[in-house]
Amino acid sequence: MSISALPDAARVWVFGAASPLTDAQERALDVDLSGFVKSWAAHGSPLLAGHAIIDGRFVVVAVDESHQGASGCSIDAMVGHLREMEDRLSVSLLDGTRIWYRTQAGDIVSCDRPQFRTRAEKDDVDEATPVFDITIQSLAELRGGHFERPVRDSWHARLLSPLAAGGSD
Repeated sequence: MSISALPDAARVWVFGAASPLTDAQERALDVDLSGFVKSWAAHGSPLLAGHAIIDGRFVVVAVDESHQGASGCSIDAMVGHLREMEDRLSVSLLDGTRIWYRTQAGDIVSCDRPQFRTRAEKDDVDEATPVFDITIQSLAELRGGHFERPVRDSWHARLLSPLAAGGSD
């Protein structure tokens, strides 16, 4: 099912690829996730779920929890399935410590937090730089522009703070 058929209240999980997905990787993920979400269940009850791949970098899985809530075991099954996909396709999807942002040229790049700070010090990143927030929780946030927004309007702003430079996250 496409996530476009799910309501705004649907719960989401976003996974970012460390590198841009190749066409073959994206096709394989799409086909595989289509099969997974069709058979995904919580405590034996089917989940009304969908997925999308955004910008060749982000895998979004969504569940309409008004139908049936995702359980810890079902979430573990999703993560385990993605881990298998990572191994099979040689792609990194489960590293939630990375930062994804859009360059002035429009490319999406990812880096770790220290690299993000260094890039800010070199003025490659500033408060207007669009960043991607993989911590969003609902389709309403995805649809409402909370997924990609300027650093200043996101939790990422604390990474640019002079206090953050010496701290840990």
